[in-house]
Amino acid sequence: MAKRREKKVIPARPQLGDNVEILSAGEVIETPITDTLETNYMPYAMSVIVSRALPEIDGFKPAHRKLLYTMYGMGLLKGGRTKSANIVGATMRLNPHGDAAIYDTMVRMGRSNESLLVPYVDSKGNFGKAYSRDMAYAAARYTEAKLEPVCEEIFGDIDKDTVDFVANYDGTTTEPTLLPVTFPTILANNTLGIAVGMASNICSFNLTELCNATIALMKDPDADLMQILPAPDFVGGGTILYDAAEMRNVLENGRGSVRVRAVWQYDKTNNCIDITRIPPTTTVEAVMDKITELVKAGKIREISDMRDETDLNGLKLTIDLKRGQDPDKLMARLFKATPLEDSFACNFNLLIGGQPRVLGVRGILTEWIAFRTECVRRRTYHDLQGKQKRLHLLRGLEAILLDIDKAIRIVRETAEEAEVVPNLMIGFGIDEVQAEYVAEIKLRHLNREYILKRTDEIEALEKEIADLEDILSRPARVRRIIMEELGAVAKKYGKPRRCEILYDLPDDTADEVEAETPDYPVHLFFTKEGYFKKITPQSLRMSGEQKLKDGDEIAYTCEATNNTELLFFTNHAQVYKTRAAEFGDTKASVLGDYVATTLGMEDGEFPLFMAVTADYSGHMLFFFQNGKCAKVPLASYQTKQNRRKLLKAYSDKAELAAMLQMGEEAELAIFIAAGPATTRLLLVGSALIPEKTTRDTAGVNVVNLKKNARIAKVRPAAGLELADEHRYRVRTLPAAGALLKQSDAAEQMSL
Repeated sequence: MAKRREKKVIPARPQLGDNVEILSAGEVIETPITDTLETNYMPYAMSVIVSRALPEIDGFKPAHRKLLYTMYGMGLLKGGRTKSANIVGATMRLNPHGDAAIYDTMVRMGRSNESLLVPYVDSKGNFGKAYSRDMAYAAARYTEAKLEPVCEEIFGDIDKDTVDFVANYDGTTTEPTLLPVTFPTILANNTLGIAVGMASNICSFNLTELCNATIALMKDPDADLMQILPAPDFVGGGTILYDAAEMRNVLENGRGSVRVRAVWQYDKTNNCIDITRIPPTTTVEAVMDKITELVKAGKIREISDMRDETDLNGLKLTIDLKRGQDPDKLMARLFKATPLEDSFACNFNLLIGGQPRVLGVRGILTEWIAFRTECVRRRTYHDLQGKQKRLHLLRGLEAILLDIDKAIRIVRETAEEAEVVPNLMIGFGIDEVQAEYVAEIKLRHLNREYILKRTDEIEALEKEIADLEDILSRPARVRRIIMEELGAVAKKYGKPRRCEILYDLPDDTADEVEAETPDYPVHLFFTKEGYFKKITPQSLRMSGEQKLKDGDEIAYTCEATNNTELLFFTNHAQVYKTRAAEFGDTKASVLGDYVATTLGMEDGEFPLFMAVTADYSGHMLFFFQNGKCAKVPLASYQTKQNRRKLLKAYSDKAELAAMLQMGEEAELAIFIAAGPATTRLLLVGSALIPEKTTRDTAGVNVVNLKKNARIAKVRPAAGLELADEHRYRVRTLPAAGALLKQSDAAEQMSL
């Protein structure tokens, strides 16, 4: 009998073998969080702080320094422009973080972008504008760039061992750790950096004033900088509202804020306001968006139109005024309500010797003077070494002056080439370096005229060497060299201030200017479909029937005033706050304003209820179908910041049955759908319902519900025609209520 062949079962997963063991399989290894922070988080944080986000004493972050040094190496300081794409590609040898990031860095350093007070890149093409959020720059393949002439003050000494060089990320080349700048670039341009746990925000100062302040500080460490540096200077201009205390805090501590106001002028012919300069912290689009918001909200009524007329001549935002409006009063209000007046928050945080430090202007300039002093000393020492080496060679050349023929004879009679240098050393008593130099001289130069011309340099070199040694031995001379360089920079590259300083503030700028909203009696109407009408009593008396959308009806109406606060509760459990004054007066013959659109509600969101209040007194009652009620003080919806939208206005955990506004305690009628054609009624005083301070509270049980029962409707009990009110009235909660008698059922109570 043939053996039954057993089917081989192949495991679903391949087995490692009987003798294979996975160590620590299935074990949970606990590691202290401090170890994770030390091994993972801290290295990342230090990398961001030291190598990315914060500037150093030369005024540059690593990304800026790598880009500028690459452009210098490409010969773009003296030569013509090249495509930006070429610069970006070359920079990736030092900064392999993607072409987009490199190009964005170059754009912001370009002259035409107007980000820097002292630009470093001579740009050609569309580089965008710093004051425009939507004005995007062109791609790198379309634009061209080179270094600005001011970069001569950055790279002039870089080949004289003034700064240290380190290997790049892959060791194929080297790059400078700092740039030997001849003026305080750290304060000449705006610098913004966000690191881990710290940030930096350095404002720019006028170049001429900055150089003069540095010179004054070198002459007198206790010099009053406020007399030389009155205020920062921004590339976009503007008007600086001078505050002596804040300015002193910036100069001494590196903290504080600088208020900057837009520059404008009134065009009487066209009845419009032209804004030509804005604060450096905002954009044209942000200003326009804010003004548009104020106009839509009805807070600004003097403006008829607004447009951006920025062109090649510069920024220009035009605001058309309605007839008879005062431009000064309007601008005073816009300064308070829009970014046309903003504050530049100073935080002078930079790296000094690899350590982040917050320093004032005085401290930064002191550190820069020390840095520049070291650069000058290293440059002087480099020049000294070169001249000493040259002098040493010329001394050897001078030695053969007495007998040129002897030198020629030694070279001619030497049997081996390797013995030429030793024989010259012996024949003239010179060292190996000198002998090597003499041996390399061409035969045509071994004449007395050539040698005399070379040796005439000896006396000049000796004087230069003595002068360089004197510089190294006398710190005062080093300081004088730095001051002379600063003076030359100020004279060559200095420009007039772009920001004017306003020392005497007008009285109307001290207090907030608010437009007086007229207050008068109005009738308010709110429909179930979410339409709102505000009608004056005179107009209402002259009107006929209310015009409503088909199927719509008026859900709420009341008498109020134009300054009354309105709260619109929506189906998304949110509330939108506004005033009746923000709606225009209308007539009964129109549909009115659609609230969801007017208040900018979300998609699918619409108002369910309108509450009207003048002082936020009283309560809001939210009845839910599950038998609970939330009694919330109306004051819970009052905010100091005048927020227009509040989240979690009421609980969304259960289906909403009714919403009521109660100014005073009153009796309520709660209708309960207990089954098919079965209705129960409960009369209860609102005082029995306990108050909850939390807006989105789930509430308390008010009605004991049986299975499939729910609260169907709630209304004030006043006006109900009941034969036996005591049958339905309760003294304690929760309660079940009583069946509604047929005799008590009326049209207004039908469900």
